[in-house]
Order: sequence, then structure tokens, then C-alpha cells
Amino acid sequence: MDWQKTLHSWQRRISQELDSVVDFWLRHSHDKEYGGFFTCLDQTGKVYDDLKYVWLQGRQVWMYSRLYRKVPRFQRPELLQAAKAGGEFLLRHARVAPPSQKCAFVLTRDGRPVKIQRTIFSECFYVLGLDELGRATGESHYQREALAMMEAIVHWVREDPSELGRPQLAGAVPHDSMAVPMMLLNLVDQLSEGNVEVANRFKELDNWSAQRILSHLQRNGAAVLENVSEDGKELPGCLGRQQNPGHAIEAGWFLLRCARRQLNSGLQSQAVDKFMKQPFRSGWDPEHGGLFAFQDVDDFCPTQLEWKMKLWWPHTEAMVAFLMAFAETQDQELLELFHQVANYTFAKFRDPELGGEWFGYLSQEGQVALTIKGGPFKGCFHVPRALYMCEEILKSLLETKSAIQK
Repeated sequence: MDWQKTLHSWQRRISQELDSVVDFWLRHSHDKEYGGFFTCLDQTGKVYDDLKYVWLQGRQVWMYSRLYRKVPRFQRPELLQAAKAGGEFLLRHARVAPPSQKCAFVLTRDGRPVKIQRTIFSECFYVLGLDELGRATGESHYQREALAMMEAIVHWVREDPSELGRPQLAGAVPHDSMAVPMMLLNLVDQLSEGNVEVANRFKELDNWSAQRILSHLQRNGAAVLENVSEDGKELPGCLGRQQNPGHAIEAGWFLLRCARRQLNSGLQSQAVDKFMKQPFRSGWDPEHGGLFAFQDVDDFCPTQLEWKMKLWWPHTEAMVAFLMAFAETQDQELLELFHQVANYTFAKFRDPELGGEWFGYLSQEGQVALTIKGGPFKGCFHVPRALYMCEEILKSLLETKSAIQK
């Protein structure tokens, strides 16, 4: 295969798709009355529920701000104005009971709290969005707020989780979910960009988060398990056997960026071989293609009802991971894996009739199961982020032609 020609083709296709996806959110998701964004959108972009999910608000603020800051064709006033409207909505309404830093999970359209989760993820995307908004606008108060929230998150995770409202019950097995150190590693990456002082402040957290993720590599390095004990051992039962191929692959590119920050070649190898290639091989459906949503490491039937479904985000994460890993290693196999997953993803998740944002939920056979384009878990994030990142990597690769072999 002529990879030079193929990657030129992917760059054009991905750039066009990014324009189309962003246009969908610009046209349909903005709440001009109350600020913030609608994310529950049907196939045509019509709002079917006006509840606002804080983590999706933060994600969309990040996405708009990052595109405005990094991609010349998106340096448009309406994009930055929308990002600021989303950021101000978060500042006004996300925290449910100041001075507590705890955020709501769901808000009404006008910002009244509906539900709080006993997790850190609303707060994490609050940090992600506000930090990037501060970078895009040059207004430092957004970044100060992001850092204050980050300190609260680290306190909850590493010192005292009581403010999360999660009592330790007698029968519950204490465990570590890979999602927590993954988010912290991603936030350190975000907050440290171009800021030596902040990078030094979170250097120990960077190492801690990477090591906690690596503790999920179990069975003598043969499997990435979603949950492990607090001391990094395999857990009994369904909880301990659970695998999430997409999550492992996403953790892989988080670790790869960490390895770059730390100049750690050993971590780079683990990220690529154990968190990207291995979960992809075991998670890819040999009959219908696509990545399974969940697996059981001992081949029992997973208990998640959607385990056989093909979801949008694992595939977009795999596109990013394999392209990023190829750029770092020049391992030709990674380029082939990118081509494999990108072909499936574009063929199955794009809307061939209306374009714009992609479908998110497919059957095992690859048929559209839900026609919605957005909802409580799917907003303006995974699809445009992957397209933006892949475009950026492809541009860099094609400027270094010697890295791509025919």
C-alpha cells in the first residue's frame, strides 16, 4: 500500500468530516437564552430533552476552545463566544453548594441542580473545559478556577472522599477503577501544557496516576482489567473480570503522552504493546468487525446488557491511539491498525444521509441501534476530538515524509 497517498486521503477526509461535525453542534446545540449547550439531539439535530449534563458542558467548552486556539480555520468569533457562554454557565451553576467544590451531574435548562453523582467526573470536565477556555481567551480567572477544582479532586481521590457522599459499606469490596487515574493523568497533561510551574506542581501526581493505570495490567501482562484492588491485585467475581477494550486503548494514548513528558521509553513500550495492540486484538469482533463494548477475561458472558454493541467512542479512541503511536514509533503495524479501525468507523458511525455528528450506538452486526446524535453520555467531544487530533497528527506526519514507508 502507498501509505503516503493513503494518509493524504485520510487527512482530506478527516478534515472535511471535522468541519461537518462541528457545524452540526454550532447549528443545533447552543442555548442562546440561558447559555450552555443542548446535548440531547436527534438525528436531525432537534432537541428532545433540554436537561444539561455538566460533564458534557465542560467537554464542549474544551472542544470549542481547543479548536479556536489550535486550528486556524476555527478561529472564528462565534466559536469563542459560544465557548465563553458555556464556561460562564458552568461558573454560575455547576457547583451545587459553594464553597463546596462538588458539581451537579445534571442541571435543568436554566441551571438548577437535578442530580449529583458520587464520582469526580463532572468536576474533571469542569477543569478540562475551564482551563482550555482560559488559554483560548487569555482570561486567567478561568484557569485559576480550574486549578482550585483540581486541588479538590486530588483531595477526594487521595486523601478524603467523604465529600463525594460515598460511604464505605460493610459488604463492599474496596477497589480502584481505571477511570480515576486516567482522568487525573489527562488533567495533568492539560494543566501542564506550556506551564513549568504547574507541571512541577503535579509531577508526583503524573507518576502516581501512570503507576495506578499500570496496576490494571494483570495476568502476567496478558490483560488490562477495568477494576483492581486498592493494592493492585485482581478482584474476584464479575467486577474483577471486567474488560473494556476502548478504555484500555484510550489509557494507552494517555500513557503514551505521559511517556513523552517523562522521556520514558519503557512506559512507551507498555502503552503501545499492552494497552493498545493487545486490547485491540482481543476486543475486535472477528465476525462483524468493530470493538466490543465489554468483555470478560475468562470468557464468561459479560453482565452488561450492551456488551456486544459497538459504541462510537472506543473506535474514535483507537483511531487516535494508533496514529499517535505510529508517529512516536514508526511501527508500520500501527499504521495498518489505524487504517483498519478508521475504515470501520467511517463506514459504520457516519450518517450517510444527513452528515454532521455521528451515530453512537450500533448493534453487534454494525447496524444503527439508536438514531440519536447526542444524549446524556454523548456530546460534542469524542468524535470531534478524534478528528481534530488525527488531523493534527497526519499533518505532522505528512510534513515528515521519511517516516512513512510504502
